[in-house]
Amino acid sequence: MLIHLLYVSQPVGPITTTVTSSILEVSIPNNKEKNVTGVLCQGSGLYMQVLEGERSMVNDLYSLIKADRRHKNVELLLLEDISERQYGQWSMALVHLSKDDPMVQMKHPEFDPYSATGKDAMKLIEDLIKMGSPIEPRIS
Repeated sequence: MLIHLLYVSQPVGPITTTVTSSILEVSIPNNKEKNVTGVLCQGSGLYMQVLEGERSMVNDLYSLIKADRRHKNVELLLLEDISERQYGQWSMALVHLSKDDPMVQMKHPEFDPYSATGKDAMKLIEDLIKMGSPIEPRIS
C-alpha cells in the first residue's frame, strides 16, 4: 500500500548549505534503495517534507527523521493512502522557502505549518513546486 506523509520540523541550528547537503547525501541514495520519493522544502527556519512509498518504508524513515538530532519540533501534518505517487520523478527534490518570496506572501501570507491543516500545508508545497524550480541535487 502506497502512502504519503507530510511533516514539518525546525532545524537545531541554522539551515545552511552544508546541513542540507549532508541530509541529501544520505537521503537520496537511501530513498532510491527503498523506493521512497518526495520533496524537501527548506527555509524560513523550517523544513517541510513529503515522503511517498510503501507504508513500512515511509514509517521507518519517519522514525529515523524524528530521532535525527538535526531536527526539533518534528510534527506529522498528514498521512494518507495514495493510489499513485505525486513526486515519483524525484528520490528527494529540494525547494527553497523564503519569507520574501512573493508567491508565499501573496497566496499564503500568514502560513504557519504548525497550526495549518495537513491539506493546507500540502497545497503550499504544490504551489511552491508549480511556481518554483524544484531540483534533485546531484550527489557525488
